[in-house]
Amino acid sequence: MSRTRDHNITCKHCKCVVRPDARNLHKQKYCSSPECRKASKAASNLVWREKPENVDYFRGPEQVKRVQEWRRNNPGYWRRKPTSKKRALQDHCPEKELQNQSIEAVVAKDALQDHWMIQPAVIVGLIAKFCGSVLQDDIEKNLRAMQTLGSDILNNSSSFKGGPNAIEASRLSAAHS
Repeated sequence: MSRTRDHNITCKHCKCVVRPDARNLHKQKYCSSPECRKASKAASNLVWREKPENVDYFRGPEQVKRVQEWRRNNPGYWRRKPTSKKRALQDHCPEKELQNQSIEAVVAKDALQDHWMIQPAVIVGLIAKFCGSVLQDDIEKNLRAMQTLGSDILNNSSSFKGGPNAIEASRLSAAHS
């Protein structure tokens, strides 16, 4: 297996060059593809079986007795058939018909944390950074103003100064004041 300066390796099975996992940088000899993982396991098993202390690990009267005892404790193990219906981890949720609601209607009736806690924190962070406040009331005012402005832009509304191709920030600054 060859290593270059940037610690790439050549997989012993498929011969592709890959970057090894950082936690296993100097030991990894195979890439992570399923075929190469199988080859790695087979090679590892072969090395283990060839060690003198492991040569007879699966042979001899002690091993036969161990297997017989296990089979006695697990009757019918090999004859078990997989169940046709697997039990779900969660009850089935009936599908609900989607309702077409505007964001403004949702924001108006729900508390800010109820609606926006499911959104990525980065959106709330951006709004807070933009309006210069972490108060929910300030974020909510700016959110409503952004939604209105966004709707105007998407609908090519000329109700804001400058027409459909210009963006006026007066609505956002008015929401902040």
